[in-house]
Amino acid sequence: MTAVKVKVAHGTPCWVSLLVRDLERAKAFYGPLLGWSFTPGPTELGAYVRASLQGAKVAGIGLAPDRSALPTEWTTYFAVDNADEVSARVRECGGTVAVGPLQSEGAGRLAVAADLSGAFFGLWEGQDHLGWEVVGEPGAPVWSELVTKDEPLAAAFYGSVLGRAVVEADPSAVARGEEDATLRVEGHRVAGIKQTTDLRDGPPRWRIYFAVTDVDLTVRQCLELGGALLVAAHDTPYGRVARLADPEGGRFSVVKLP
Repeated sequence: MTAVKVKVAHGTPCWVSLLVRDLERAKAFYGPLLGWSFTPGPTELGAYVRASLQGAKVAGIGLAPDRSALPTEWTTYFAVDNADEVSARVRECGGTVAVGPLQSEGAGRLAVAADLSGAFFGLWEGQDHLGWEVVGEPGAPVWSELVTKDEPLAAAFYGSVLGRAVVEADPSAVARGEEDATLRVEGHRVAGIKQTTDLRDGPPRWRIYFAVTDVDLTVRQCLELGGALLVAAHDTPYGRVARLADPEGGRFSVVKLP
């Protein structure tokens, strides 16, 4: 596996991060489950580690501040050319900027925001750290999708906030009832927006998928490591998928690509 350090286009997901109450427990869960090793990262917001696959950075896990209002939830970060300008557009469009914009040492400039439905997402203006260095490989991120009760409102919000990004309907996905829109950047599908009225396992949010070699085995390992199964493994047009939760309740999905 070769780490690739390339600046991705504005509006494209480029990183995922998780805030937890017990950092060592999170490392003990995700390390063996997804094959991650950990190295220290920037500490402006507290203890933080970067997860790597054979030296290629794929995600971050940080220690939540005391009495933090942020949920134990994986956050998708979008690459932006200017975090301050995009944060201002978030506010102009009715969203909330919960953290930042602030400088993360020499790595880059970040903000954490919430859209009109309350779903959290991040903005990342990369400098020394451009984002994940491998995607689609077992243990690495492969897809992010927003699950929301109001797809048209979400599509309008992200289209306005991210500017050059274009949100458009995906007719084939609509026909399957799986996804109502895609976020496209420079003609490429980079993320999904899924209309749903079934949010029994949580509020509107950006759902992250990690690739694995064997979904059923990963489910068993998750349970052995103290996690939970939210949606049993099942086959989809995009591969076999299961939805899981870590020991603190942080939700994520795993998929074996076809």
